[in-house]
Amino acid sequence: MKMILSGLEIVKKVAEGKEIIIKPFDAAMVGPNSYDLRLANRLLVYEDEELDMRRESKTQEVIIPKEGFVLQPGKLYLGSTIEFTETLGYVPMLEGRSSLGRLGISIHVTAGFGDVGFSGNWTLEIHALSKVRIYAGERVCQIYYHKIEGEYIPYQGKYQGSAGVKASMKHKDK
Repeated sequence: MKMILSGLEIVKKVAEGKEIIIKPFDAAMVGPNSYDLRLANRLLVYEDEELDMRRESKTQEVIIPKEGFVLQPGKLYLGSTIEFTETLGYVPMLEGRSSLGRLGISIHVTAGFGDVGFSGNWTLEIHALSKVRIYAGERVCQIYYHKIEGEYIPYQGKYQGSAGVKASMKHKDK
């Protein structure tokens, strides 16, 4: 049986400071069974039209200005959450907010499934179906938590401790 934490239970776990850490934390961003995360002001865009998964890809940094930034259809933007999270004993999951989906914005391509033990900022794989202006600091996704059963080995992969947005490190796989 799957168990998802309620918003009130998320608040309780964050207050305990052991199994779920969210920094900065704002109780106003707690939902019935999730916590909203905000978009940081920095995006990465791949420079090459063709990417090679066995090679490091060059990226260009885009700072989202106060007046916003217009996403272009057919382009992948890597962003990150302002919030740093760390999770033990639960599997963190990330989903875009329905309000963004209704604007044609997708927040993740495949990386909505987190690993128990991950700590860092979440990298978002953002794309839009049409031109849409986005703003730093806006709530763009929500994190929720599944209880993990049994013993586990906490995540220690190449993205552990991520600060800010990270491009693909697939080329580092053995």
